[in-house]
Amino acid sequence: MEIIEVAPRDGLQNEAVLVSTDDKIALIERSIAAGLRRIEATSFVHPKRVPQMADAEAVMAGVPRRADVSYIGLVLNRRGFDRAIAAGVDEVNCVVVASETFSQRNQGMSVADSVRTVRDLADDARAAGVALSVTIATAFGCPFEGEVPEATVFDLARQAGEFGVDEIALADTIGVGVPAQVARLVAGVAAVAPGPRLRCHFHNTRNTGYANAVAALDAGVTVLDASTGGIGGCPFAPAATGNIATEDLVYLLDRSGVESGVDLRQLIETADWLSGVLGSAVPGQLTRAGVFPG
Repeated sequence: MEIIEVAPRDGLQNEAVLVSTDDKIALIERSIAAGLRRIEATSFVHPKRVPQMADAEAVMAGVPRRADVSYIGLVLNRRGFDRAIAAGVDEVNCVVVASETFSQRNQGMSVADSVRTVRDLADDARAAGVALSVTIATAFGCPFEGEVPEATVFDLARQAGEFGVDEIALADTIGVGVPAQVARLVAGVAAVAPGPRLRCHFHNTRNTGYANAVAALDAGVTVLDASTGGIGGCPFAPAATGNIATEDLVYLLDRSGVESGVDLRQLIETADWLSGVLGSAVPGQLTRAGVFPG
């Protein structure tokens, strides 16, 4: 299982504390030392919308450059894409929302406009030599519209596949998904978009995040997002609490005999360090319970 570390972006964007650039870079360095090799480093969005990400260029200027590490930058539009390319990201992640109301609140554009943005950026990403992924947000449910039709998710995935994106991520933005839903969505997206890799992004808002991770694994998904300490959420979604914790996920995988290449004890040390940076205990359980056997 490949784990994408999202704490530097999706984790920190929902924290009240404005973390310094140096600490963001230190978090990325610690993640690399623990064995993580794909890292969502920052997002290139307007600083008035997400002030926690106002230092995107400074973060990218300070991260260690290694041939075996890939940095992901999240973008919502052409301006963000151009900034990300100029800053030297290795991958660009675009977001398409599966519900109209949340798309307007999160991105200030319609679902159709965000799809057109992905279409317009696909060729440019290839020309720039960067991978392009698409995250389908609110794929499992919307905080404003409720249930999201699975057919809507499949149609968005089909279009992304036709644009030639490298990866499609199904995101449970507000943590409402359950394993049976994971199995259906993964199978359906794989059928309509067989080319791109599939990954999943889960929140543990309702204590289903880790069960959903196992369901994704069983469904054939080999890439999962996770956030050290379980921090994060979406500032534009009510009660969208933290991501699944990287250290808790690695414990689950290790004890299940699934290789991740990540050092669990170093992750726990980083989660403890992150608690100090944020000034409060992180939600992840391993910082409290420890590993087993000890």
